[in-house]
Amino acid sequence: MDKRLIGEFMGTLVLILLGNGVVASVSLRKSKAENAGWMVIATGWALGVMAGVFTAIACGSPDAHLNPAVTLGFAIRSGDFSKLGPYAAAQVLGAIAGAVLVWLHFFPHWRETSEADRKLGCFCTSPAIRMPAANLLCEIIGTFVLVLVVAAIFSKAVAASGPAAGLGPYLVASVVWGIGLSLGGTTGYAINPARDLGPRIAHAVLPISRKGDSDWSYAPVPIIGPLVGGALAGVVARLAQF
Repeated sequence: MDKRLIGEFMGTLVLILLGNGVVASVSLRKSKAENAGWMVIATGWALGVMAGVFTAIACGSPDAHLNPAVTLGFAIRSGDFSKLGPYAAAQVLGAIAGAVLVWLHFFPHWRETSEADRKLGCFCTSPAIRMPAANLLCEIIGTFVLVLVVAAIFSKAVAASGPAAGLGPYLVASVVWGIGLSLGGTTGYAINPARDLGPRIAHAVLPISRKGDSDWSYAPVPIIGPLVGGALAGVVARLAQF
């Protein structure tokens, strides 16, 4: 197997384990972090991205995309789409595996939590106000910012004046942190089709106590929105010759 796919799988697994793990810590009953708040969730996701990127690189993927929208944006920027399908598959599978580990880690807490929406939120996103067109726009904007700024961080112009080698994962994590704090309150900022789809599949199949449905009617929004946002950012990066 291509080591890059192992890297994308493992990096996304770690991303979801820590990202959805912080949501579970804050949301599930009798967790010591219960009701810790949005700042904790946004920070946990940012650190999860950092950990996932380092893991992906160490396991064989120097790209460390962990996100089909990022892969799509960079494919449009470069004109090379050969990685898109294999990377996306590895990312979704890694997200499923990470979600299963979250379920196992918090095993006693699912039974203690009666609210089905709290349990679902530990796996996938849902909007604060359900308005599909507005929700889609939020995901497009958030992902556009993510992919455009990540492309800028690794652009030749930025590389010529910094950052220092090895600082990239910390900067990417900072972007995700900023998106979460500034733009994430509307939809929960999926900004990553694999991050939402993989755990939603896990939620649908796992024997979670009183889990309710997996809200598949909303699922297209955090898939289509990030792909559109990533593609638009790729077009801008290509035109700007990042």
